[in-house]
Amino acid sequence: MATRRELKRKSAQTPKRSAAKKATAEIPVYRGTPDGSQLRLAVVVAQFNQDITDKLLEGALDTFAACGVKPANLTVVQVPGAWELPATAQALIERAPKTKRLDGVLALGAVIRGGTPHFDYVCNETSRGLMDVGLTFGIPVVFGVLTTDTVKQAKDRTGGALGNKGSETALATVEMANLFREL
Repeated sequence: MATRRELKRKSAQTPKRSAAKKATAEIPVYRGTPDGSQLRLAVVVAQFNQDITDKLLEGALDTFAACGVKPANLTVVQVPGAWELPATAQALIERAPKTKRLDGVLALGAVIRGGTPHFDYVCNETSRGLMDVGLTFGIPVVFGVLTTDTVKQAKDRTGGALGNKGSETALATVEMANLFREL
């Protein structure tokens, strides 16, 4: 058995490329694929800050199509605001017939900081609620809610200078749904 000192010294050494390849050949490594052709997915999108959330949804739908998600296997539900996202995600998962069980849910929204603590309450509870739903039901519930200080920061993330986070989180939803099928 190796001593702690030996383990520490060994971990500090950079493994050779061939050693890393050998290790991954012997150890199963799981990663979700971007193939959405067999997945049933739902998107819950907040209508508050609709000019921003519409662009997030557009990016998500384009990415789902590029991943091969069939329109018949995709559900989009609009809710008033980010606060309603967790309860709606939960309702979609709970109420889906067993033959049409969802493989993943993408929650989209935009919460922009104002002059009161309301931003903090909405962001914290929305993220916690979405995480709780995913953990409770054992399917990926992906957080695609922008939490920004300004409208400009939000617009930069909906097809502006920083890409489209709706598209990025849609890809994450597909990959995570496939990963969960593999595990």
